[in-house]
Amino acid sequence: MDEHMDGASSAEASVLDHVPMRNEDGDIRHEFVEEIAHAIEAGDSAALRACVAELHEADLGDLIGALEPDDRVRLVELTGRDFDFSALNEVDESVREEILEELPPETVAEGVRELESDDAVELLETLDQADQEEILEKLPLPERVALERSLLYPENSAGRRMQTEFIAVPQEFTVGQAIDYMRETPDLPDRFYEIYVVDKDQHWQGAVPLDVLLRARRPVPLTELTDEDRRRVSVLEDQEEVARMFGKYNLVAAPVLDTHDRLVGVITVDDVVDVIEEEADEDLKALGGVTSDEELSDTFLTIARGRFNWLLVNLATAFLASSVLGLFEGQLEKMVALAVLAPIVASQGGNAATQTMTVAVRALATRELGSSNAWRVVLRETLVGLVNGLAFAVITGIAAVAWFKIPGLGIVIGLAIICNLVAGALGGILIPMALERVRADPAVASGTFVTTVTDVVGFFSFLGIATLWFGLR
Repeated sequence: MDEHMDGASSAEASVLDHVPMRNEDGDIRHEFVEEIAHAIEAGDSAALRACVAELHEADLGDLIGALEPDDRVRLVELTGRDFDFSALNEVDESVREEILEELPPETVAEGVRELESDDAVELLETLDQADQEEILEKLPLPERVALERSLLYPENSAGRRMQTEFIAVPQEFTVGQAIDYMRETPDLPDRFYEIYVVDKDQHWQGAVPLDVLLRARRPVPLTELTDEDRRRVSVLEDQEEVARMFGKYNLVAAPVLDTHDRLVGVITVDDVVDVIEEEADEDLKALGGVTSDEELSDTFLTIARGRFNWLLVNLATAFLASSVLGLFEGQLEKMVALAVLAPIVASQGGNAATQTMTVAVRALATRELGSSNAWRVVLRETLVGLVNGLAFAVITGIAAVAWFKIPGLGIVIGLAIICNLVAGALGGILIPMALERVRADPAVASGTFVTTVTDVVGFFSFLGIATLWFGLR
C-alpha cells in the first residue's frame, strides 16, 4: 500500500508539477501529452491514476482529445475506477462513440453509475439502441428505470436535460423537519439551490429557496415559505425555450414536471450554459451551410460528404444567377466594362444582405423579432439599405468613371447599387421571417436564398439599366 502511494506521489510530481498541463495561453502542452502517452505505453497505472485524480473533468476531456485514438481507451482501462466518465461529455461526439464502443459494457456501466443522471443520459444518448440496452442491463434496476425514462423523452427536450436527483419533501413538513431530512439523507445531489414541496402523489406544490429555508425558525411550516408561482418547465419543453426562460428570469434552477404535474427532475444553470453553447454552435454552423454534427475530429471523407449537398444547392443557385448574365450576352460583348463591374454590384448587395440576415436570424432565435414589431424592423432595414445604397452609389460611381472614363457608367452603377442594397436589406429580413413562418430553420436556409436574390437583382438591375442608358441591343 505504501509502495503504491509512493509511486503515485512520484508520478504526480513528475507529470503535473514537472510538466504543467497548460501554457500561458491556456493551451494544453505537447510535453504534458507526451508524458501521459509514455505512461500509457509503459502501462504505468499508478502514474496515470495520480494524474487523472488531479484533473477537472473538462481538463481530462481536453487531454483525451489530444491523445492518439489507441491511447484514449488504454487511459480509461489503466485508470479504472479513478477515471471520471463525465469527462467523455467534454469531447467530440465521434471521439466519445469510439471510446465507448471499445470499452466493455461492464466498464461503461460502472462509470455511468458514478454520474449524475443528466450526465449519464448525455453519455448514453449518442449510442445506438443496442449499445444503450447492453449497458443499461448492467445497471441496478432503479437506476436503469430512471435512465430509460429520460432517454424516452424527445431529443433536445427538458426531459433529456434534467437530472433526476433532487430534494422533495412533504408539504406537511416544518423547516426543522426539512433540515433534519437533508442532514440524514446520504444521497443528496452534489449541488442544489432549493428544495421542492410535493403532495403524497409527488405532485409539485412549490419551491423553497435554501436561503429562505435557513433564515426561518425550525417550527415554521414549509407551506408558509413555499413559492407556488415558481417558474417551472415541462419535460416536453424544448431546451432552447428553457434556456431562454433562465436568461429572462435570471434562474439558477427550475423544477421539471411531467404531463400530470408530477415532479420528475430539475434543470440547473450549468446544464443551460451547455444548451446555449450548443445552440449557438449549431446556428453558426448552419449559417455557413455546415451540418450541426460536424466535429473537428471527423475524417475528411465524413466532412466532405456532410458538406456536399449544401454545396450542390449553392451550385444550382449560382447557375440561376449566371443565367441572368446570359440574357445580356450581346450587351456584355459591346461594353466590356459591364462584365468587369457587374460582380461588384452583386457583391455589395450580398454583403449588405448578410448583415441584415445575421441580425434577423438572431432576433428570431431570441424571440426579439415577432409579429408585433416585424414591419417596423422591415422599414428600418429598408431605410438602412437605402442610405447605404446612396452613399456607395456615389463612391462606386466616381470609381467607375475614373477607371473607364465613361461618365454615364457612374450613374448606371450608382442606380444599380441603390437597387441591390435595398433588395439585399429586404431579402435579408423577409426571407428569414418567411422561413420561420413555415417552420423551417432560418439559420439553415436563409444564406443561399438571400445570396441568390442579391445576385439576380444585382446583375439584372445593373445590366438592365445599362442597356436602357446606353441603348445597347
